[in-house]
Amino acid sequence: MQLLIGIMSGTSLDGIDVALSSFEESSCQLLATHFVPYPAALKLELLALHKDSNNELESAILLGNRLATMYANAVKQLLASVQTNAEEITAIGCHGQTIRHRPELGFTLQIGNSALLTELTGITVVSDFRSRDIAAGGQGAPLVPAFHKAVFANNKTNRALVNIGGIANITYLGKNGEVLGFDSGPGNMLLDAWTKRHLGKEYDANGAWAATGVVLDSLLFDMLAEPYFALPPPKSTGRDLFNDDWLKQHLLYPHLRPQDVARTLVALTAHSIYNALNKCGDVDEVYLCGGGAHNSLLKAELQALLGNTKLLITDDLGVGADWVEAVAFAWLAKQTLENKPGNLPEVTGAKGSRVLGAIYPAYNASS
Repeated sequence: MQLLIGIMSGTSLDGIDVALSSFEESSCQLLATHFVPYPAALKLELLALHKDSNNELESAILLGNRLATMYANAVKQLLASVQTNAEEITAIGCHGQTIRHRPELGFTLQIGNSALLTELTGITVVSDFRSRDIAAGGQGAPLVPAFHKAVFANNKTNRALVNIGGIANITYLGKNGEVLGFDSGPGNMLLDAWTKRHLGKEYDANGAWAATGVVLDSLLFDMLAEPYFALPPPKSTGRDLFNDDWLKQHLLYPHLRPQDVARTLVALTAHSIYNALNKCGDVDEVYLCGGGAHNSLLKAELQALLGNTKLLITDDLGVGADWVEAVAFAWLAKQTLENKPGNLPEVTGAKGSRVLGAIYPAYNASS
């Protein structure tokens, strides 16, 4: 049995998810979790790095150092909570914080200074998982479908997993072994930003504010006309496309009530997920994970679109909805250390299977 830690800080910019998992052959068990919210000032600094700015290179490096320190402290707090020593941990799989994702230009950038994280924790760190897939002609995302296939596939039912973070992504697991995976479009990020602007809150809990509004059909139609939605997979996206500027260009109608825009953004997420699922094969069960799995309005909207198709959460598969991606990056680190592929070419579009990630060993090889 191996113990690995996964660290995930996603496009929602809400904070750091840390998960301790055990791996034995093909089985995985989530043992402990820890969450550290991002301070508001840090979130603003990270958001600023998504756009061109003065001295952004130095800013990104310094922010990466700060993130590494936060990651290390989160790991130490997690280990202390379960009375486990760093020496017992095989590795940390750290996704890092995405600043730019431009596979069409041949690059992706996640910051977090993995060398510093290794020094601060004394644990081997595996990171930079996306670059090798992009170098091989892929999108570099989504990567978690490989983990989904290893842990959640079932030869008796067609399953789809939908992670609703800042961006929403789909994994289709056909009972015949077929796997599809791609980003469907915005998850929580547009609604979160709109809620912050009008309510001063980080998110709309359970969609309570959005529920006081109505869907603006014309606005929804215009947003769903975004060319990204019509692209065939493999495809991936992020804040480089779906951001405040993207939303502003659609808000050209007069006298829009903020709560109606919020309600329409919930509908946008639900409809884009539903449309993405329709590009897959027959779906018997849909399992939600990520922050959006807790939005009861979004879940109700999606269930209405799905009709009789079962809509569940990944807790029912043994991994809590908030921790699937963190566990996935622990698994990806394990794959790297075992010299096994971590991507699915049919998902990312890479030329073939690749061993992903860069390894920062905990020991000094000369000692």
